[in-house]
Amino acid sequence: FQMASLWQRVQSVHQKIVELGDKRTDPWLLVHSPVPVALIFLVYLAVVWAGPRLMKHRQPVDLKAVLIVYNFSMVGLSAYMFYEFLVTSWLSKYSYLCQPVDYSSSPLAMRMAAVCWWFFFSKVIELSDTLFFILRKKNNQLTFLHIYHHGPMIFNWWLGIKYVAGGQSFFIGLVNTFVHVVMYSYYGLAAIGPHMQKYLWWKRYLTSLQLVQFLLFLLHTGYNLFAECDFPDSMNMLVFSYCITLIILFSNFYYQSYLNTKKQK
Repeated sequence: FQMASLWQRVQSVHQKIVELGDKRTDPWLLVHSPVPVALIFLVYLAVVWAGPRLMKHRQPVDLKAVLIVYNFSMVGLSAYMFYEFLVTSWLSKYSYLCQPVDYSSSPLAMRMAAVCWWFFFSKVIELSDTLFFILRKKNNQLTFLHIYHHGPMIFNWWLGIKYVAGGQSFFIGLVNTFVHVVMYSYYGLAAIGPHMQKYLWWKRYLTSLQLVQFLLFLLHTGYNLFAECDFPDSMNMLVFSYCITLIILFSNFYYQSYLNTKKQK
């Protein structure tokens, strides 16, 4: 009997989550219910756990061609999203300080919602980064930072596309897609081969850029938490707290990779 009542409670919570969402984005792939995204996340965790064990006695897979195509495709997708965020927010006269979501079905509001969906979906595609590390037996790359950065991100942006497709959210998309153009360009060039290394001296600046982006998000959402802005505080709190954890983890990575190694040298 208790199981039945627990199941009913789960169903009613699910019903609420589904019903309170943005009706415009509801029919789009993976948006309607949190279940598909939760399943993707569980499969992701299973792959992270089982992958390295399955690869233990196997040769690393040569993914050179796949990685070149994948990384430069991600550069293209990120550049497209950056352009859409920039142009749509500019045409809509968005404020960088406080921007409520436009829930209308006007062409610009729908265009912004559409690029928010692409941004959410790109976070699902990016889970491939982890799979490629596993297949290439780059297990040293499967850090807590990497998994924490990739896994929960799909939930954050599922919430974004489900409830706040536009408004304040655009700022994160705008800055992050710019960073990803730079980041995937770096990975794409690195995938071409070891002879490219001499052109990739700017890796530490890429990490700095990622840190700057999180600081921008922190300031942006922090300002919004205290400003009278018609944008859900719960969303701002979520982004704010997630950014604090990412700043701590990325700062530690930066210290270990670039400052600590100098000392050891």
